[in-house]
Amino acid sequence: MGFAPGHLGAHPLPSGICGALSLTGYQLLAEVGGTGAGRLGSQAFLIVAPDPAPGTVDLGTQIVLHQARLRDEAEASAYVALAAQLGLLRLSGYRVSLERAGLRSTLALVNPATGAVAVTVPERIKGRLLGGGVTAGALLETLRGLPPAGPPPDLRQPEVLRETLLALALGDDSLGGVEAAETADRALTLMRSDGRLDPQRALEAAKDPSR
Repeated sequence: MGFAPGHLGAHPLPSGICGALSLTGYQLLAEVGGTGAGRLGSQAFLIVAPDPAPGTVDLGTQIVLHQARLRDEAEASAYVALAAQLGLLRLSGYRVSLERAGLRSTLALVNPATGAVAVTVPERIKGRLLGGGVTAGALLETLRGLPPAGPPPDLRQPEVLRETLLALALGDDSLGGVEAAETADRALTLMRSDGRLDPQRALEAAKDPSR
């Protein structure tokens, strides 16, 4: 597993970036596989830890898809689901390549089986008047349609199983952030007690209040 749970909490955005972008005191809404969603007031963004690479300098946690003004709470929820989906794809074998664009970074999601860039996530939401049209929701739909990069994650590893369940729960539109984490914990308990359950079935069972 590339990143231990809580990596982004232990490695926040650099203070210089936070100060320059007026993000001091941001809230980390979700974190899966080295990818998270952050928010401060009307601002939302993705927080991404670069894939470790031997012989390269660690540039630290970076900010991607910065949106200075959310239109509604549905857009904020889309950032949480998008971070979870990116994390899930990383757990399944996809790699990320980050390239600085000023204080922010663009993200290229790379399929290591082919070396091709599957999706590019811009450094910020530019707005429709500036030729934008890219949204967190649209990117989420694109990511959900990607084929597997390789074998599924090894769910025999406890941390991978927990992160996978959390990613699936955070991507469920019927669950809020705290509720998603609690549901993932219940699903983890169910899978440990019933080896026949896969993650999706375990989550559906965990959402049942009678269980």
